[in-house]
Amino acid sequence: MRRTQQLRIALLALPALVGSVLMATTPAGADPAESTTKAGSERSHLEDQEPVRLARIQLTGADMLDKVVAAGFDLEHGLRRVPTGIEGEAVVTAEQVAELKTMGVEILGDDESFAWSDEADGGLQASRAQAVQPLSHEQTVRVVRADWFTTKGQGFLYVEARTTDGQQTNPIVGMQLENDSGPSTSFGFARTMSRFVDSGQYMFHRNLFKLDARPSQIRVTSSTGGVATGFVSNWLEDGTPPLTATPGYRSDFVDGYRTPQQLYSRAEEIARQYPKIAEIIYLPNQTNGYQRKAQATIGGTGQAAVVASSAAWGHEGGNDITVDFVNRSGANLPLSVEVNGKAVRVLLAKDASGALASTAAQVANALKSQSGGLIDRAHPYRTNAGTGIVQATPVPVALTDFLDEKRAGAPAGDVPRGPATIPVLRIGKHRDGKKPGVLIQAQDHAREWVPATTSLEAAERLVHNYGSDKETKNIVDNTDVFLILSNNPDGANYSFYNFASQRRNMTNHCPDTDADPARRNSWGVDLNRNYRVGSGHDGYSGASTSCVSDTYQGPEKLSEPESKNIIWLVEKYRNIKFMMSVHSNGGQLFWQPGAYIADGRITTPRPPLGDEAFYWQSAGRILSQVKAHRETVVTPENVGGSSDVLYSSAGNVREDLYFNYGIYAFGWEVGGSVYNPATGNWQGGSFQPAWAGDPNLVSGHAETMEYANGIVEMFRIAAEWGKDNKKPTSSLVPGAGKYVGSVDVRFETSEPATVYYTTDGSRPTLESPRYQATEFREPGQVFHVTETTTFRWFSVDVAGNIEQNYDPTKNDTRNNYREATITVVEQ
Repeated sequence: MRRTQQLRIALLALPALVGSVLMATTPAGADPAESTTKAGSERSHLEDQEPVRLARIQLTGADMLDKVVAAGFDLEHGLRRVPTGIEGEAVVTAEQVAELKTMGVEILGDDESFAWSDEADGGLQASRAQAVQPLSHEQTVRVVRADWFTTKGQGFLYVEARTTDGQQTNPIVGMQLENDSGPSTSFGFARTMSRFVDSGQYMFHRNLFKLDARPSQIRVTSSTGGVATGFVSNWLEDGTPPLTATPGYRSDFVDGYRTPQQLYSRAEEIARQYPKIAEIIYLPNQTNGYQRKAQATIGGTGQAAVVASSAAWGHEGGNDITVDFVNRSGANLPLSVEVNGKAVRVLLAKDASGALASTAAQVANALKSQSGGLIDRAHPYRTNAGTGIVQATPVPVALTDFLDEKRAGAPAGDVPRGPATIPVLRIGKHRDGKKPGVLIQAQDHAREWVPATTSLEAAERLVHNYGSDKETKNIVDNTDVFLILSNNPDGANYSFYNFASQRRNMTNHCPDTDADPARRNSWGVDLNRNYRVGSGHDGYSGASTSCVSDTYQGPEKLSEPESKNIIWLVEKYRNIKFMMSVHSNGGQLFWQPGAYIADGRITTPRPPLGDEAFYWQSAGRILSQVKAHRETVVTPENVGGSSDVLYSSAGNVREDLYFNYGIYAFGWEVGGSVYNPATGNWQGGSFQPAWAGDPNLVSGHAETMEYANGIVEMFRIAAEWGKDNKKPTSSLVPGAGKYVGSVDVRFETSEPATVYYTTDGSRPTLESPRYQATEFREPGQVFHVTETTTFRWFSVDVAGNIEQNYDPTKNDTRNNYREATITVVEQ
């Protein structure tokens, strides 16, 4: 017996990012804005900021993406896979454009980006002459999926297909796609499909294009002669009413973006208002705080420059420190430091001729050792050796933590300094660990404001509708919901009040080479790269070792209190079985695998076929609820394993929770592209879209409402999962019997379930082979049986129910597993 692939349309989907707009942070080295100056002193003069512009870029693939991100450029969002690599957008200076070009990045013109063709192009001339071949286990072409969906009155067909010759590049194998115009119509509209490669590995061919009429079938033909056909499926459910359509159901509670303080205050108020169904859990590890050491770069940026940092936090006295480099009259004078209160005077050394003689390295050492503990970090500028002679300062230079300025448009009110304690809003009638728990974790990335409002809106709907809506009561009575409305309060405050594009937390792990204040917008750890599975520390791609990269993974796994808190929570509350890490603004929904080793594209383990099917089933329900609000469609190409849909993201939280704790962990990029019928194009989103605006296009309010629908649907899925005691059923298709020569067989299940089987006559157990997918994002494999074989098997659904009450751990006499014998006779 040998295995081959099953030839039918899969309930699985494609990796590509469609049209989201990048809001990039300025890469490492960007300069800070000026702040107010203390009377009688001046703030350090840093290099002037170079003008920036939005540049469209093209990368050859994931390996180049890793290099560019590691260099400090923020390219995580606004990316899309195109046939020739990856396209994205970045905010860059002219100098940084030159740096990107040196790295091999192509800078695109405004009209150069890839777009799917809406017109039939005749397809591949070579393949049009090929005869259509019958399907068999040796088929060289497979239709993975063909999906039809509509949005804002426009129809779209998405197709993904594979060929066994896809890895060949010389010549590149072509694929032609045709579709009919409905049942009993002929194939036509031929067009060439696009071939996609990631990290040197062939992924698939695919197309997304507009159609006015729903096709019934598609046909894919390879330039090497293979042909496959498949039926078109509906992507998402049209007309699925959300809970908000229920008469009397209350929604639309959030009327604007919320700072962490506002989010936490509202969570605590909800717990006070609804004590019978809500409470607050305070996470044990405080954040490092919305706080910085006071700093100054004195003397420019050359070999004579000195960077000084206070021992105390800025708000605790560091901002009161001044440093004065003094030129005294005389000759042969030693270098020394005088301290009067918070005023530090560095008396510069003089040589025999009366010329200044202190180098930057010498001044830095004197500040550290002789400043009376006021200065605990002083060093030459970045990689300088500090050999230049320090010059006197015209007036004392004031140190500052740079947190005393408020970004234009920031919310009113002061930001609390110091470490923060993160509250978890827990909602459920029975909070005793017996109901399935659902963890919603928002705003790991500081600049992503919509995930926080989306999560708060979902919480508000639960508590406000509990007493009046039957379905909400069912959710609250049968689940245990944990909501972290902002998992990165320090970074989020920095985004609101200082630097809108801040992604990471505010912890500065940088050495002296990157510790000057001009780097301050580049400090921090990417919390979603700080976990233990598929970590960058273990060689997986998508995280950086550079402390000024926006995907900096931290000095070690779980180095940050924010990530430690998540692990504490799931270990303490073992009933947490579902998790959603809510991000923006890509418009994707994904799960495992989330990371890979670039050399060979070796991913973290793929979930069993049963879990994969459950993820897809859940995704369909969640995204149908999103669509029901205003017809926003998260397209099938943006759903699936995140390393297939997006890119490799080493050390993400989802994989840690799935592989270590068995939690069904989703990642959600809310927002993203919305189809604009007026222009016929997809309009990209942003991290902080205007709250109000055209309800049919991008706006913070619309995204908050539609994606809250999806979160509430996830609660319903968990409630059903917790009450599921129905045993799955499964079958071997076409089943037991006599077959001439050979036969292709496969397993089918009544619901998402994992099948364990044997073919050697032994009793199946949980250690037996597991029925697998043909290939990633495809359905189950096909067994090509050439000799008489007995299959013994059982299935286990995602709730743990085992078919026919079979106990695979006991060797009892019932042996109530499933069994079928395939008898092969000679022709």
